Amino acid sequence: MSLDISPANSTAPLPQDRPDTSPSAPQRPAASVRAARRRHKALVYGLRLLLLVAVLGGWEFAVDHWLDPFFYSKPSLIWTKLVTWFTDGTAQGSIWSQIAVTLQEAVAGFILGSVVGVVFGILLGRARLLAEVLSPYIHALNAVPRIVLAALFVIWFGLGMESKIATAFVLVFFPVFFNAFQGAREVDRNLVNNARILGAGRMQVLWSIVVPSSTSWILASLHTAFGFALIGAVVGEYTGATRGVGLLISTAQGSFDAAGIYAGMLITTVLALLAEIILGLAERRLLRWRPPSQALASSNI
Repeated sequence: MSLDISPANSTAPLPQDRPDTSPSAPQRPAASVRAARRRHKALVYGLRLLLLVAVLGGWEFAVDHWLDPFFYSKPSLIWTKLVTWFTDGTAQGSIWSQIAVTLQEAVAGFILGSVVGVVFGILLGRARLLAEVLSPYIHALNAVPRIVLAALFVIWFGLGMESKIATAFVLVFFPVFFNAFQGAREVDRNLVNNARILGAGRMQVLWSIVVPSSTSWILASLHTAFGFALIGAVVGEYTGATRGVGLLISTAQGSFDAAGIYAGMLITTVLALLAEIILGLAERRLLRWRPPSQALASSNI
């Protein structure tokens, strides 16, 4: 019998991966490493800011010289619209109340869609026969255009928050469900078999092995799920509502106010980015058990 000691099957570090601890090897002080990281971070943020200034400056210049501001607007007009909304309010009332309504709808849809998606995804991931029976129906529902569902929800639930929550729920459910389903399917079968040999029951295997193993898949879907929830709330408001950021965008479109459309889009984008930051912090706290190289990999983009 021969032992396979190839790098793919060996857990020992290769010579080039082992740290050189010989006295002649140069060791970088911790202070210099931190300084290098700060310089790199400053470079990244500086380049990001430069790119943003270039895009906005080019847009402003193009509208001033070639494009019609009535159709394309420009950053200065969008800024003026935002200042007006946050100081004087909108035609529908305070801008903060519009943002609060949209956030309530998005958060409610996000929570409901995430919980139901995780539960159904894990359960169907472990019930192969049931998954095979329901598979075509789930894919058929996922193929239904969301804008059509938003219109139906307005008819079913009215112009209140319920129709927007339902739209956000549908947009969140499917990506979370498919990730939870795949995560449950990817659980190491040897680990499950060993647990059963040791006397673990079905629920113990589910809570102790399947759910923790699916956490990475689920959290990966949650990063985009809140953005989908926000889109669902805005689309629902755009279809028919009495309050919300989507209503502001719809009203701006009806009055050919391009700056108002961009201002509403910018508010929605800022809300999605803030939610992404919060979810990233929560993910790092929940996944502290992972090695640092893996735990930080998802936050590099």
